[in-house]
Amino acid sequence: MPMPRYATETGFGQGSGRFRSTHWSVVLAAADSQCPQTAQALEKLCRAYWYPLYAHVRRQGFDAHEAQDLTQAFFAYLLEKKGLGRVDPVKGKFRSFLLVSLNNFLNNERDKAQRIKRGGGAQFIYLDAEPAEERYLAEPAHDENPEKIFERRWANAVVEQVARNLTTEFVAAGLSHRFEVLKGFLIGEPRDVSYEEAARRLGLSVSAVTSAINRSRQRFRELFREEISNTVSAPNEVDDEIRHLLNALGG
Repeated sequence: MPMPRYATETGFGQGSGRFRSTHWSVVLAAADSQCPQTAQALEKLCRAYWYPLYAHVRRQGFDAHEAQDLTQAFFAYLLEKKGLGRVDPVKGKFRSFLLVSLNNFLNNERDKAQRIKRGGGAQFIYLDAEPAEERYLAEPAHDENPEKIFERRWANAVVEQVARNLTTEFVAAGLSHRFEVLKGFLIGEPRDVSYEEAARRLGLSVSAVTSAINRSRQRFRELFREEISNTVSAPNEVDDEIRHLLNALGG
């Protein structure tokens, strides 16, 4: 059975120089328009990266229910285009835009001393709040500044999104079991399974498993770069953002 389709354009390092229209570049190009593509691109980004925002709100002292309502209200604010008019296309990292916008939104909410409640025709992003809260409570306490913690959570969210994208490719190719066995090898070497054990589970030789792991890692790097490109506005920002997020993960 064939492995999933592998792209040939990019890896972690320098790409081919091509930069297609991506989610955030689409939003930036039409930030103040009512174009359906703009809303769809923004909604897809928000769905992928809501947890770092939820956790950031929780860290500001709001309880779980308040944080869920505020995060949801913030997304409604963005999707209604109220928060996009001041975006500078030249300084367009989605990560940076979201953090500044969220902090401003929270300050305004405190000043108003009220919450934007659900309903009223607003657009909402589905938040799976219960596991998100469990995850937040399980995280160790940090004395770092909130921005550094947000960046580390963001970097983890990127990795998780890439893993979901790669899972989708394996499932579409009828290789979900193979992915379950190999996924621990995508970043580093797993402690709980050896190459020999993976080969035994898949009924392959060790050399075949090694090749499959290498291909999967390469595809993961390609999808990682592609995902980063979805959150920046220009090709010269991709490598810098990759370095920044890898440093955040290492910190």
